[in-house]
Amino acid sequence: MRLYNQLLTQSKDKFYLVIVLGILASSCIGSIAATLALRSLPDPIELIQLCIAVATAMWYNATILAQLSHKTMTNALILSVVVNSVIIIVHLV
Repeated sequence: MRLYNQLLTQSKDKFYLVIVLGILASSCIGSIAATLALRSLPDPIELIQLCIAVATAMWYNATILAQLSHKTMTNALILSVVVNSVIIIVHLV
C-alpha cells in the first residue's frame, strides 16, 4: 500500500512526465501482448486476449484524454501494465 501511495503522490507531482511515460509503457506492452495474441488467432481464447490487451491499453489513453483524476489514471496504468504483462507471460511460458 505504501508503494501505491508513493506512486499516487508522484503522479500528482510529476503529472506530465507520468502521462508521457505511461502512454509509452502502456502502448508498448499492449502492442507486444496483442502481437503475441495474434500468433494463433483462430482460437477464441486468443481473440479474447487480443480484445483485453487492446481495451486495457486504450482505456489508459482514454483516461488521459478525458482528464480524469490522478487516481483513476494511475489505476488505469497499473491495470493496463499488469493485465498485458500477464498476457505476455502466458504466451511465453
